[in-house]
Amino acid sequence: MRVGMQSVQQTQNSPGVLNPGRTAPDALNLLEQFGRTVNVLRRREIYRLGEPTEFCWRIVAGCVRTVTLMDDGRRQVGEFLWPGDLLGMDDLGAHDSDAEAVTHVTLRRYPRRMVEALAQSHPALALRLRAMAAAKLRDVRQQMILLGRKTAREKIASFLVDMDRRSTATSCQLVELPMNRADIADHLGMSVETVSRLLAQLQHGGIVAVLRSGIELCDRVALRDLACESRH
Repeated sequence: MRVGMQSVQQTQNSPGVLNPGRTAPDALNLLEQFGRTVNVLRRREIYRLGEPTEFCWRIVAGCVRTVTLMDDGRRQVGEFLWPGDLLGMDDLGAHDSDAEAVTHVTLRRYPRRMVEALAQSHPALALRLRAMAAAKLRDVRQQMILLGRKTAREKIASFLVDMDRRSTATSCQLVELPMNRADIADHLGMSVETVSRLLAQLQHGGIVAVLRSGIELCDRVALRDLACESRH
């Protein structure tokens, strides 16, 4: 793993429970016996495409993006990952994309071989990892539909609906968007200008309000209708 000393700070092992608000224990907490805390500065790399998959990471705080660069320099942002997500576990042998910190990120790092060995002897952990893998496959299918069949307006609406599901903002109306317009454009297969224009149209229509701290959702029902998603 090639991460510069200035971008990453490792601290002593501190197992603890990462989700203190949960009443039931999370099987992923079994990994804490060999976890190590890693801090990555904003816009710095966590790992690079093609590097060996020696570790996987659980996001504690912050936002991470996975990025693939084409030969001609075009960039595809594959996904945005948030606290609770597992990063790098589904790559086989070598990482199939870059992983970068969108914000300052705190991670728990686990050796892959130890995670796999522990899962073999703990059915609850194996089921948890399988459920996370199944959820990721579902997200990939949804992203294929979004990129292949939806219009630009539907894409931006779908993105905001998804970010609403994942947002950790204290206000129920506010959706945090730590990524910039270029990240959103490269995630949705659009230009930065199109993203900005569509957000302005949604704001003009009274569906959202664009704020410095994120996006305020003024009409969730209308946004879901634009995204062609179920209201339930």
